[in-house]
Amino acid sequence: MDYQSIINDISDEVSSLLRAGKVADYIPALAGVNPEQFAMTLTLFDGTQYSVGQADTLFSIQSISKVFSFTLALKLYRKELYKRMGVEPSGNPFNSLVQLEKEQGKPRNPFINAGAINVADALISHYGDEERAFREVLEFIQDVSDDKTIESNKVVASSEMEHGYRNLALANFMKSFNNLDNSPQKAVETYSKYCSVEMNTKMLSRAMLYLANDGIDPITGRVYITESQSKRINAVMLTCGHYDASGDFAFNVGLPGKSGVGGGIVAVVPKLMGIAVFSPGLNLQGNSLVGTKALELFTTKTKLSIF
Repeated sequence: MDYQSIINDISDEVSSLLRAGKVADYIPALAGVNPEQFAMTLTLFDGTQYSVGQADTLFSIQSISKVFSFTLALKLYRKELYKRMGVEPSGNPFNSLVQLEKEQGKPRNPFINAGAINVADALISHYGDEERAFREVLEFIQDVSDDKTIESNKVVASSEMEHGYRNLALANFMKSFNNLDNSPQKAVETYSKYCSVEMNTKMLSRAMLYLANDGIDPITGRVYITESQSKRINAVMLTCGHYDASGDFAFNVGLPGKSGVGGGIVAVVPKLMGIAVFSPGLNLQGNSLVGTKALELFTTKTKLSIF
């Protein structure tokens, strides 16, 4: 299959939509990002990459980081992790307080903000302090990306904390139901730091290969998680990876994937490749508008949907 021609055509087809979305201006450090950007990268199991657009441009991965933190926590806690959170789609916005109250402080899944903050708390408890918990997540991201240059943007992390009242409210709510071990402040700070990691589509598509290959990096042969754990993570990505638009994404794209309000989306084609797209303009649910359309076009043109 001529992947380069396919993604070149996709880039041309989505270009007219680049001003249709809205950047995540509720995080001031992201408000000034140029919305007229697009990048897409495919990484195959032999390391071959196909890219189009601004594939070298670094951007804030935001909630894509939840895939990596969840992987690490699931590896450490195994089934015990599910005592803290569920794996069901929320059907509500990613920062909803209402659902958390109804369900007595137990987040629906690890990909909404409450669930990811709870994962950060679990990692702090395991590693003993928040700085080491953050470093472990960062080093895991560097490992699966095979790129030690990846770092978190301190300005973005500080901006998120300065305006993170809703995230602190979620953390305090969980604490009130005894579903948080450490201080809400520490959990949210750790979460904000790894949300502020900056990557490009080349790095991100490479980072997804372990989930496309049953938990094993097909290039290095390194085993990160079990086949069963990889299956679970992919399942939660498919059903919960796009918040209250997860059903639409599964319907239109048909791949396990995870979005972030920085404009990135990752996806996996099992036993074949990792994919990453970037376009900062978001739809009403907080997912990249052009990125989602690009992935829909990709699975339509290649017939590589899992369905």
